[in-house]
Amino acid sequence: MAQMSAAAGMLELSVSAAVPILVLFAALATDLWVYADAKLHDERGTPVVFSVGSLVMDTPVKWLVGCLILWIVVFPLYIKSRGQVGS
Repeated sequence: MAQMSAAAGMLELSVSAAVPILVLFAALATDLWVYADAKLHDERGTPVVFSVGSLVMDTPVKWLVGCLILWIVVFPLYIKSRGQVGS
């Protein structure tokens, strides 16, 4: 019985440890998608651009670095700005 409870505890620990890792992989995957998509738009001559004050996000590298540093803010900005390309 003690072995069964120890195994269940290890499974619970591994699942709880896996969630942050899965979230990190999802964020990194979206970062790579942002870079590839921004690069594609840039090559087509319709770059995805966002600017506020002196901050200008207009290259794939800037979008990637922004997502890597502050994903929770920059990723939604990219999606919003992407929808305005060519409008």
